[in-house]
Amino acid sequence: MNAYTTEPLLWGDKRFHTWNHEMRHQFGEKVFKVMLDAGFTCPNRDGTIAIGGCTFCSARGSGDFAGRRRDDLVTQFNTIRDRQHQKWPEAKYIGYFQAYTNTYAPVEELREYYEVILEQPGVVGLSIATRPDCLPDDVIEYLAELNERTYLWVEMGLQTIHDSTSTLINRAHDTECYLEAVEKLRKHNIRTCAHIIYGLPQESHEMMIETGKAVAAMDVQGIKIHLLHLMRKTPMVKQYEAGLLRFLEQDEYIKLIVDTLELLPPEMIIHRLTGDAPRDLLIGPMWSLKKWEVLNAIDDELKRRGTWQGKLWAGNPGRILTAGS
Repeated sequence: MNAYTTEPLLWGDKRFHTWNHEMRHQFGEKVFKVMLDAGFTCPNRDGTIAIGGCTFCSARGSGDFAGRRRDDLVTQFNTIRDRQHQKWPEAKYIGYFQAYTNTYAPVEELREYYEVILEQPGVVGLSIATRPDCLPDDVIEYLAELNERTYLWVEMGLQTIHDSTSTLINRAHDTECYLEAVEKLRKHNIRTCAHIIYGLPQESHEMMIETGKAVAAMDVQGIKIHLLHLMRKTPMVKQYEAGLLRFLEQDEYIKLIVDTLELLPPEMIIHRLTGDAPRDLLIGPMWSLKKWEVLNAIDDELKRRGTWQGKLWAGNPGRILTAGS
């Protein structure tokens, strides 16, 4: 496949480089993530760096669909795996340490958690969600060791490149910290996935696209684009009540996603383009609960524009320099 083209790029039947396509390319079959809660906390919650956590983060540390914290990791793994198998009867697995900050512990403890999941039948790799300020040298060395013997991703929440927004959402690290963490991981060829959020308080369309452009220029191999969900019992509820936040409309979000996909390099793997939250916790936007409708609308908009991931990417010599619409 030629990455530098003015003809539509396709990954299977999609106009963007999907996680599913990449897993089938890597392993020859369906691979799904098994979401785990290993019992970590976060330095942005316990007072080490700040208190209260990011204002959007739920009580379960953004692991609302992970296993039950009170269960041991093997029990969690088996429960979530079996649930996922109802949708995909034949598949392999990636253990996804999702809830809270999953490198925020001594290496000996991390080793215990990660290795027990790698021992489970059918597991082909790990994905570890963390913060860029929780990657000390000894943890990096262990991750480098893991990367030599399994398929490994480290996922980090950038959320936005705008430090004014970061202060507003109590992210408690700046963009420079993020870039330094990416550099440390990439020295060991560790695959890195950037998480960003569209719809953060007081961010314009242009500000969000600037974040997407910045990720396109980073040495990261994957991206998750999240729609901001406002959930009950999060600090962001007060910001919403104070008028600092408005919900994106579905059409607005779809345009943002397609605008961003056009700017991303074709080799960057799209781990996620939207998401959902537990219905009983969600305040808005309620249209986000119709996940497949949103994903189908993204596909339709890509086709309507005659565009695809990487069409406007700065590294594509055949790129068209004006935004498609």
